[in-house]
Amino acid sequence: MNLYVKNHNFWFELENLTRLFFPNEKINVFKNFDSVEQPYIYTEVSDKVRIEVSINDFQKSLVSDKTDDNELTSAQLLYKLLCQYSGYTQPWGVLTGVRPVKLFRRLCEELGEDGARRQFLDEFHVSPEKLELAELTEKNEKKILDLSRPESFSLYVGIPFCPSRCSYCSFVMSSVERAKKLIEPYTELLCEEIKTTAQIASDLGLRLETVYFGGGTPTTLNAELLDKVLNTVRNSFDMSTCREFTVEAGRPDTIDKERLCALKENKVDRISINPQTTNDNVLREIGRKHNSEQFFIAFELARKCGFDNINTDLIAGLPTDTAESFIYSLDSVRTLSPECITVHTLCMKRASTLTNIGKTLNREDAETARKMLDYTQNVLTSEEYIPYYMYRQSRMVGNLENVGWSKKGFESLYNVYVMDETHTILACGSGGVTKLKNNETDYLERIFNFKYPYEYVDRFDELIERKSSIMRFYGK
Repeated sequence: MNLYVKNHNFWFELENLTRLFFPNEKINVFKNFDSVEQPYIYTEVSDKVRIEVSINDFQKSLVSDKTDDNELTSAQLLYKLLCQYSGYTQPWGVLTGVRPVKLFRRLCEELGEDGARRQFLDEFHVSPEKLELAELTEKNEKKILDLSRPESFSLYVGIPFCPSRCSYCSFVMSSVERAKKLIEPYTELLCEEIKTTAQIASDLGLRLETVYFGGGTPTTLNAELLDKVLNTVRNSFDMSTCREFTVEAGRPDTIDKERLCALKENKVDRISINPQTTNDNVLREIGRKHNSEQFFIAFELARKCGFDNINTDLIAGLPTDTAESFIYSLDSVRTLSPECITVHTLCMKRASTLTNIGKTLNREDAETARKMLDYTQNVLTSEEYIPYYMYRQSRMVGNLENVGWSKKGFESLYNVYVMDETHTILACGSGGVTKLKNNETDYLERIFNFKYPYEYVDRFDELIERKSSIMRFYGK
């Protein structure tokens, strides 16, 4: 698809909107051109705003007077034309951003709740169902956001190892088989980075709100190494203000009594055990090395070990999964009564195996995923679960969303803080990104750790030197 741009600089937003309707095509953007070539989208802002779409026999254009927001006007015109061409509407309308709830909150502050609703429905063309979801999520987030103080921060610790790589995964991680020799030296250096980061936080007088161990799969570490890293966090940071300590146990095939005891002894109060699906044929299709029975066994073991705040992840839109088999997965997870159920929509990341083997996004998959999420929203809202955080990604099946559902009082604070960008996140481990927040201006500054475990080990001194930027950011 060719996108022609004349007299404006918001081509990136129009490119993203175009990609919603043509997810498998390359979008070629032309800013300097003498002629246009089919298939094309022509966009111009001069005395008026003009959008033209020409694809095979479809050729239509729309023109509007210039407004204070030519970007939104252009997006609205383009959206109308692409809906006419495809016969298909998008659940989030013209919105392509990651954080629709944050946008809704800002509009409520500027326009009031009724004004924000009208903007979502009439200007952004968001469906009533997604507006309702955004509105509910925003209300549930509010009390969590209010807990944060100007001096608050959260800690992220990354363990970039997994038993195997799932076909949809694009995270920088290493399978145990390939990275076995790196695990111990990585863990040793990670503990050193944690100590350094804790000293910086102490010197700055920052207040720790939440701790989150992600990955990869943190429980890929054996019980001894896991205990060492957890203990380093507890002994290095002031944990007296910490409201939540989460570890993604993640893969059921990494969960045993010894690891769970290590988590419990180190005061971890929230874990995730993530089947993604409870259909064994789908698990095999996506490259998981466990079956559904192992998930149920791991969940029961965690309960016996005293964990009373457990999250489970499911993914809508997985290869070979149907609406009926997804409903089976969700219903079987509900029988366990987990405190949180996070439902993701499959995202076709460019670095994933699925994308590399030629899996594409299509209308049928989108319709199936919508049925999955419609069922999720209907059944969970009719029970005791509330939506408490949400985010979106590009190249998601059906242009949908990821939503965290929880029983009241069990919402993950870290998930809300990181998605809202509420306060500073200090990150340790390979792939970690420290996000420093200026609460007066909302300015964010990022410090990137090395992506790959071998880089982390080989260039550790350079990584530690980057931490000095945290002190400079806070003017110390």
